[in-house]
Amino acid sequence: MPLYHKLGNFPQKRHTQFEKPTGGFYYEQLFGTEGFHGHSSLLYHVHRPTQVKEITKSYSIEPKIAIDKNIKSLLLKGFEIKPEDDFLDSRKPMLVNKDCTIGLAAPKKSLRSYFYKNADADEMIFIHKGSGTLRTMMGNISFEYGDYLIIPRGIIYQIDFNTEENRLFYVESFTPFYTPKRYKNESGQHLEHSPFCERDFKLPSELETYDEKGDFLIKIKKEGMIHEVVYATHPFDVVGWDGYNFPYGFSIHNFEPITGRVHLPPPIHQTFETATFVVCSFCPRLYDYHPKAIPAPYNHSNIDSDEVLYYVDGDFMSRNNIEQGHITLHPKGIPHGPAPGAMERSIGHKETLELAVMVDTFRPLMVTEYAMGIDDGKYYKSWME
Repeated sequence: MPLYHKLGNFPQKRHTQFEKPTGGFYYEQLFGTEGFHGHSSLLYHVHRPTQVKEITKSYSIEPKIAIDKNIKSLLLKGFEIKPEDDFLDSRKPMLVNKDCTIGLAAPKKSLRSYFYKNADADEMIFIHKGSGTLRTMMGNISFEYGDYLIIPRGIIYQIDFNTEENRLFYVESFTPFYTPKRYKNESGQHLEHSPFCERDFKLPSELETYDEKGDFLIKIKKEGMIHEVVYATHPFDVVGWDGYNFPYGFSIHNFEPITGRVHLPPPIHQTFETATFVVCSFCPRLYDYHPKAIPAPYNHSNIDSDEVLYYVDGDFMSRNNIEQGHITLHPKGIPHGPAPGAMERSIGHKETLELAVMVDTFRPLMVTEYAMGIDDGKYYKSWME
């Protein structure tokens, strides 16, 4: 993210000696993206961050594909995913391609018995139900209903939940998440027309620093595998850091919708982008105010994108029989639009209270066995009159 942040203590000059008060030196680590070209931060550790004692187990978690070349629109009943105690066990991939994994999770308990690192992908976790604290080696971020958590690849983290009822929608991306370029000036500051600004971001705070040796289990996801790695020192031993690469949060409730006299296309709702897909936030807003406006979206052809909508709250005006936690997939190759009657029903209405997250991928998505287990089986026919 093009925003400088810092926590704790570090030397004035990069790559110079940083002495401990008790003698010896802290250990510097470059935490960067896209080689040495992308955003980065410099971290300072109590112990060397390289001390691997053992690799105890490696096992595959590659999703099982039910449909690899899909043309059917789907409706997945997300709240039918059963809650599970363990954070990683609860994560169920629904839709995947070479660029991303889109999934659901319903963890019941806090992640405390091990640490987790995704070595392949940046993660976006949307909090549908629940609250708590994302604990990372770079500081902590409190979260609640409606928050997006952006966790760059390589971050070591745990999650504390305040209750057992937690529902998460997540996307793993093999390219970094950014806020849209058109919202920013050349130096990266958000412009006046942006639907959010730097004040809205939840930045890491409460840096936890542990000077502990022992056996610390980190589960590392890499190339569809989980590797259980034992480190010799506590992963949260950072005394300070600064830079541009770090986890952060953003509340969907802080997205300020853009409206117009006639219906505007989905890019006005865009919140994040990667090189391979975009994320949009559909939020409560006033409807179009042309005297002949049709608030419902027009029919449009999915030629370049697979469209995924995750329904969070409210009455989604363009669909029928949609509930919280539902996911719809509108694949490339066939047009889609409002459900029968939705266009006519929308005329004359002044506002919508809908809340949803949309992911548009530039390459087709494959459908997993988990997804087919919660598919309603008939959504693709829902446009029949």
